[in-house]
Amino acid sequence: MDISVLGPCRVVQSGVSVVPTAVKPRKVLALLAMHPDQVVSVGSLVEELWGEAPPRSVQTTLQTYILQLRNLIATAIGGACRPELPNGAKSILVTESGGYLLDTQGGVVDVCEYERLAGTGHRALESGNCPVASESFRGALALWRGPALVDVQCGALLEIEATRLEESRLSILNQRIEADLRLGRHHELVGELSGLSAQHPMHEDTQGQLMLALYRSGRRSNALEVYQRLRTVLSIELGLDPSPRLQHLQRAMLESSLELEIQSELARVGAGVGAGVGRGLRAR
Repeated sequence: MDISVLGPCRVVQSGVSVVPTAVKPRKVLALLAMHPDQVVSVGSLVEELWGEAPPRSVQTTLQTYILQLRNLIATAIGGACRPELPNGAKSILVTESGGYLLDTQGGVVDVCEYERLAGTGHRALESGNCPVASESFRGALALWRGPALVDVQCGALLEIEATRLEESRLSILNQRIEADLRLGRHHELVGELSGLSAQHPMHEDTQGQLMLALYRSGRRSNALEVYQRLRTVLSIELGLDPSPRLQHLQRAMLESSLELEIQSELARVGAGVGAGVGRGLRAR
């Protein structure tokens, strides 16, 4: 079974989609798909489907949704007897003590691959291997096909999962940009960062990265304008000033500090953000 949740929910068994069209069975499948090869408790499924107001027939209704999903899986695997599936659809959507488990049978799960590539990127960035970090982060981001679970009417639990994934996506994007900044790709990043800056006007890492890309592209005045815009937005929306690290970045730009210049690869090994946006411009 192959599972994709980084975009529309796709669950494919033997080349056939088993995603139901009905809202609640789709939510059941989505919650199971978010935790492949793990038991999802009946309580979690009930909370996702009905919140704090489940119907009296909750057990029977949930079992009906499970049966509908198993019927879709049974249709996908066909009537042939398979040694690896001795119980047919019940070998894939398994009843466990206190809940249910979606057995992927070794299939591809996009969120697992995403987390694997992201982990590889993190380790590479920490060790100063920026080319590998950039490539790994790009691979992780390429798995996304739109907002997480975009075609599922998420309840409380799925909303938490979708939000977590979206926040992770933005974090990985920022780290991919950081790796590219360390590699001296500031000219090609300006356009991308300008778009991200407009989408996330109060996200300091993004604003700081745009400032650095502009500065290194010989556009110091534009970089300082980004800072002033951020300062205005934070003041109006939150009554706050930019963080000390962004203030430090602005001062370094005003002083044309050498710490903002691209250093040699050897000097960058093990060191910080495109110029230290994330670590206060300490060491790169």
